[in-house]
Amino acid sequence: MSRTLQREGIWNTTISYAGILIGYVNTVLLFPNFMDEAEVGLTRLLLSISVMYAQFSALGFVNMSVRYFPYFRDNDKGHNGFLFLLLSVPLLGFILTTALFLLFKPAVVEYYSENSPLIIDYYYYLIPLSLFALLFNMFTAYLRSLYKTIVSSFVQDFLLRILTTVLISVYALGVMDFNTFVLLYIIVNSVGALVLVGYIIWLKQLFVKPSLAVLSIIPIREIFYYGFFTLLGNVSTTIITTVDQVMISAYSLSDNGIYTTAFFMTSAILVPGRSILKIAHPQVAEYWKEKNMNGMGSLYQNVTMINLIVGLLLFIGIWANIDNLYDFMPESYRSGKYVVLYLALARLVDLATSLNGAILATSEKYKWDLGFNMILAGLTIWTNWYFIPRYGIEGAAMASMISLVTMNLARLLFVKFIYHIQPFTWSALGITAIAAFALGASYLLPYLGNVYLDILVRSFLITTVYLSLALNLNIYPEMNAWLRKVIYGITGWKL
Repeated sequence: MSRTLQREGIWNTTISYAGILIGYVNTVLLFPNFMDEAEVGLTRLLLSISVMYAQFSALGFVNMSVRYFPYFRDNDKGHNGFLFLLLSVPLLGFILTTALFLLFKPAVVEYYSENSPLIIDYYYYLIPLSLFALLFNMFTAYLRSLYKTIVSSFVQDFLLRILTTVLISVYALGVMDFNTFVLLYIIVNSVGALVLVGYIIWLKQLFVKPSLAVLSIIPIREIFYYGFFTLLGNVSTTIITTVDQVMISAYSLSDNGIYTTAFFMTSAILVPGRSILKIAHPQVAEYWKEKNMNGMGSLYQNVTMINLIVGLLLFIGIWANIDNLYDFMPESYRSGKYVVLYLALARLVDLATSLNGAILATSEKYKWDLGFNMILAGLTIWTNWYFIPRYGIEGAAMASMISLVTMNLARLLFVKFIYHIQPFTWSALGITAIAAFALGASYLLPYLGNVYLDILVRSFLITTVYLSLALNLNIYPEMNAWLRKVIYGITGWKL
């Protein structure tokens, strides 16, 4: 893995985990204790629907940026009008999607009116929220193609969360009503796109002037053809990750508040994967351009090991402290305990195979990835339809686990069969065994009588056992060298 990739990955991961800490304050301490479950469920549902709305509007152009930008890259020529193309087509898609959004309002009202009428009151708020979500996605894709990922990570994972902390804290003082809170909440979540525009201007990369050259470098028909297929793939992926919340909310916004709180508690596990993927994705595109399969295979295995090392530590840390975390929330939220387990296991599988989606999406076989996603989107809808009425929010979590595991295993086997590369080494099995041992060690520690003390001591025990074994068994030499350097710089201890 290149030094640039490692440096960007470390910075992205550091920013993301700082944001996760703030997110835990918001999700565990503030939202559940100052809003009722239905209000929490509404705020989460608004964001989830806006994500789906933005994916429909993008028309597949987020992935198009990563795949084709290397061919347009020319700073002196304003990247040959690429940014204009990247923005203009999704904005047209947004207009079309908004027309459908307005057309289908009666069906949405009928779907939610009986059990969750609160969402109907804020239906039109979704239009501006989704527009800014779309712009943020497109500017993030453009910056990722420029290998500038740190600021977009800072905005998404840190800035927006700290602004949300301020907003919910002010709301807790009783100086605004819930309607005002939702309006300001949407404004806060729209700030990110504006910050990225300012950053792109500062980089002197805001080349929005159209250019005829954009039509000659890569046939525009090929770009739109690719965009169409990746649109279907992205929409399928969005359905897989958000349909559970949409369907739970039809039964109860309160249940969605409990479910999405559990959902967020597992989101820390995804941070290493998302941080590394932001910079690994364009690297994969470069490898395809260079036809460098050896480099691709090496990157695939390195990304998997880094993801597993960090993700497994987070998984065992969350599950060992799960009862402590629920002590900070109203008792009703404890019904989400096993939602955390099912979703956390699904996320571990997602981490271990995270690069397979990028490999397929940027390859000549991208249509196959669409096929996987469409089949699995159907599977996700069916499993949620089947499990939610029978098992409630735990059923939704089981449905998500089945879908994510199936999707990733299918991709993994396809990449292995077609391109003869796979993400696992014996070290992956070794770090999994170490994680199981560290989790087992935590169960030997009795509850210490104080939630703060118990979290501190239990987490310290897990981390010490886990890192000591990983370092001394030399599970991943590159990571071990970095950890030894960090530990020596902090403590002066040579390991």
